Amino acid sequence: MNTLPMLLIVLGIFIVAYRYYSALLATRAFMLDDRNITPAHRFKDGHNYVPSPKWVAFGHHFAAIAGAGPLVGPTLAAQFGFAPGLIWLVAGAVLAGAVQDMTVLIGSLRHDGKSLPYIVQREVGPFTGLLAMIAVLLILIVAMAGLAIIVVNALSQSAWGIFTIGMTIPIAIVMGLWMFRNGSGQVAVRGPSIFGVAALIAALIGGHWVANSSFAHLLLFDGHQIVLLLCAYGFLASVLPVWLLLEPRDYLSTYLKLATLAALVIGVLVVHPQLQFPAFTPYVHGGGPVIPGKLFPFLFVTIACGAISGFHSLVASGTTPKLIDKETDARFIGYGAMLAESLVGVLALIAACSMAPGDYFAINVPPAVFAHLGMHTVNLPEFSREIGEQLAGRTGGAVSLAIGIAQIFRNIPGMRALTGYWYHYAIMFEALFILTTIDAGTRVARYVMQELMGKVYKPLGRANWLPSNLLATGIAVFCWGYLIWGGTIATIWPLFGTANQLLASIALATMTTWLVNHKKAAYGWCTLIPALFVLITTVSAGTLSIRDTFLPMARHSGTVLQGWIETSLMAIFIVGAIVIVGSALLRCLKTLRGAPPPSAQALIEEPGKVSLEPAAPYRCC
Repeated sequence: MNTLPMLLIVLGIFIVAYRYYSALLATRAFMLDDRNITPAHRFKDGHNYVPSPKWVAFGHHFAAIAGAGPLVGPTLAAQFGFAPGLIWLVAGAVLAGAVQDMTVLIGSLRHDGKSLPYIVQREVGPFTGLLAMIAVLLILIVAMAGLAIIVVNALSQSAWGIFTIGMTIPIAIVMGLWMFRNGSGQVAVRGPSIFGVAALIAALIGGHWVANSSFAHLLLFDGHQIVLLLCAYGFLASVLPVWLLLEPRDYLSTYLKLATLAALVIGVLVVHPQLQFPAFTPYVHGGGPVIPGKLFPFLFVTIACGAISGFHSLVASGTTPKLIDKETDARFIGYGAMLAESLVGVLALIAACSMAPGDYFAINVPPAVFAHLGMHTVNLPEFSREIGEQLAGRTGGAVSLAIGIAQIFRNIPGMRALTGYWYHYAIMFEALFILTTIDAGTRVARYVMQELMGKVYKPLGRANWLPSNLLATGIAVFCWGYLIWGGTIATIWPLFGTANQLLASIALATMTTWLVNHKKAAYGWCTLIPALFVLITTVSAGTLSIRDTFLPMARHSGTVLQGWIETSLMAIFIVGAIVIVGSALLRCLKTLRGAPPPSAQALIEEPGKVSLEPAAPYRCC
């Protein structure tokens, strides 16, 4: 199938959805109004609450949410064919993912920029809020492990990748000082942006020279060493002021991400490669070498972030609401950034499905398994020679996606000789996607951990107290680092995907409760329907994962501890999500029957809210 009409149709759907559906949510359901004072202004402290220009906040949010999911998930799901993944990416993003991101962001803005568990506590009840806090913290730790292990596999023994990714840290610090501490009292954007982009390009080009230099061996690290480096980076990004490293690095990464996204769109429009995969493969019935389970329900947990991701709700109620300058920016940042991420997922699916199936499976399964599939490689030996690395058996999806992207770019006239550069550029592109999720995710985990510790000892709940910051960050980093240290992509990714989607159902059910509590029950279907769909599919996948993957690990002599840990976590996630979603729906029924909700006072006077009228009349065109 030709990819040109497919891409044009997807872009058209996204434009219509943003123009009309997000407008309905913004003006009718939530009545966004710039007269409402955002938490970034009410609690401005120069550390966590920092009013930022719309594009800077968008850059941080997009970089923070666009992690491994929209890249790796669609690539792995290509095993089922291109049609299932494409339908779920587009429909899921428009009707579920973007709705979740935007509504939770608004909910956090109306609750002092606090986390999702705090919103649950205010809208559903104190006990459910405490349960949500514990569940969210566990899910977040697993999400960090699921995202970070992709970086470990992609950067292992790659001096070029390590150098380029490492250089983004000092570049971001210089940008942060220039943007927020330039002495003018204003946030500088143009100068730091030009510097950051130029320095990033120089780091990419310089990485090739470093990889071929006499000291390249100093930048070659194995998997465990990269885990330690990631833990150190996550700790640093969480503890430092948000404006110094996390926000400018995410903003810098967004330039690379959006530029690459635009280049891929142009590349597909110019090259319009033919999809080598069929619409549906025989593996939809199960037994696939990449994903052993059937299409239903495992497609919906394999493709997470590109369609809907519970992790997004933590960013939307963590770092981003503390940066938003005007309330109406929430529509562009919440709904718009999710559509952009879904487009990344669509392009990743196109890149993966445009490869020869033999090449795809040779990369994504161990050589011993590939030998029994009855397939043969087509272009993989040539790619390995041009890139200078052995590509077969590099499981996890990152390498096959990089090859798919490089294959699109090399077919543009005059680009064939640059295949090695395109491959390493794609690896850097993927690593930046994931690392910007790790730094923001670790900081969000710190916020949730501090809220939980504050219930034991009140000073530990202060976000601006250094000892609390160090302790909460250290616990979070140790936990996700431990999971990566002893896990693999085959064991962590199913756990991450299931936990991630269960969190999405919790977030959507919570915002359904918000709408009902705030006399907007007529729009509750916007969040209730996707909440129930995601809950049903994910509980099904989680139950099957326990039966087919984690319990067998627990019975194997070499993986007993890891198996029981992951079995226990999965069971906790499933039970916790069902209880929280059930409690939210019971709260909705009580409110509809006339019982005052826990947030009844917010109906009269919300913090920073000055108007209950729509900011602008809703228009259909």
